[in-house]
Amino acid sequence: MAHKVDARGLACPQPVLLTMEAIKSTSQSEIEVLVDNEASRENVSRAAQSQGWSVTQSDEVGEDFRILIKK
Repeated sequence: MAHKVDARGLACPQPVLLTMEAIKSTSQSEIEVLVDNEASRENVSRAAQSQGWSVTQSDEVGEDFRILIKK
C-alpha cells in the first residue's frame, strides 16, 4: 500500500514540501500524492524525479490530480 500525501487546497510550495518530507521519512517504495492544480502536479513530479523517484502514474480524478511515484 502506498504512503499517501493529501496536498489538495495547498498552494505551492507546500505540496512539494510535503512530498519531499514523505520521500525522506517513508520506508515504503511508493507514494500517492493528491493535488488540486496543474502547477502543483508538475512541481511535485519534477521534485520527485530530482530525488531519484519515478512518476509511474499521473491521472486527473474529477477536479484533482493523483500522482503515483515509486523509488
